[in-house]
Amino acid sequence: MKEVKIGGITVGGSTGFVLIAGPCVIENETATLETAQYLKELTAKLAIPFIFKASYDKANRTSLKSYRGPGFREGLSILKTVKEKLGVPLLSDVHRFEEIEAAAGVLDVLQVPAFLCRQTDFIMEVAGRAKVINIKKGQFLAPWDVANIIAKAEAAGNKNIMITERGTSFGYNNLVFDVRSLPIMRDMGYPVIFDATHAVQLPGGAGEVSGGQRDMVTYLARAAVAAAADGIFLEVHCDPEKALCDGANSLYLSSLEGLLTTLKKIDALVKEK
Repeated sequence: MKEVKIGGITVGGSTGFVLIAGPCVIENETATLETAQYLKELTAKLAIPFIFKASYDKANRTSLKSYRGPGFREGLSILKTVKEKLGVPLLSDVHRFEEIEAAAGVLDVLQVPAFLCRQTDFIMEVAGRAKVINIKKGQFLAPWDVANIIAKAEAAGNKNIMITERGTSFGYNNLVFDVRSLPIMRDMGYPVIFDATHAVQLPGGAGEVSGGQRDMVTYLARAAVAAAADGIFLEVHCDPEKALCDGANSLYLSSLEGLLTTLKKIDALVKEK
């Protein structure tokens, strides 16, 4: 198993799971800083390695009317402020070739969104620029298809690769999480992350926006850690009902400590064996 270094954090191998968490999208600088500060303090208390995630542009929304974020220039500026003030590693997704160079100058991890995971030129350009690349497995792919994605990133000269499982399309407006996908992809030699909040998304399930089943996140996250996931990806918000994006599948910040405490206990049992 390849261990991926992100600042002082090691992802993969026999280490405990890493948490990648933050709001779905940057709503404003104040809320972003407050959320990152809360997550930094909580994960320090629980001794869980932490990477802050927030999107600056949600380019793959269901509707033209959906809130997309502040855009990559203002958004990267806000993320840079988070890094300078709090010293936490950063992850965000890139959607266009024009963003890659600037994003690589700020972010510790560049993420390829699920809908772009088969775009050969894009993957290779991101891999060629990024310190670490996180590629989300498309909802339309089998886990063994990921070997081809990894080969593209490696061909660009990058072996600091993470793969994220976020569920598989299951009929219309629904996803299902196949736990088998985690060991299958992990056997390819790179760390595997489980996106527990997007896995309960109901894409387009609320008409002009996606729906979600927040109450199912806990169960899927427990299963993923029990299957030796190297990291858990969670979108969180102080008040998901008022979130501008993906509120239906985002967790309340106030619920996070209990869930992470449980996940740590499961992880310890799994890693013992």
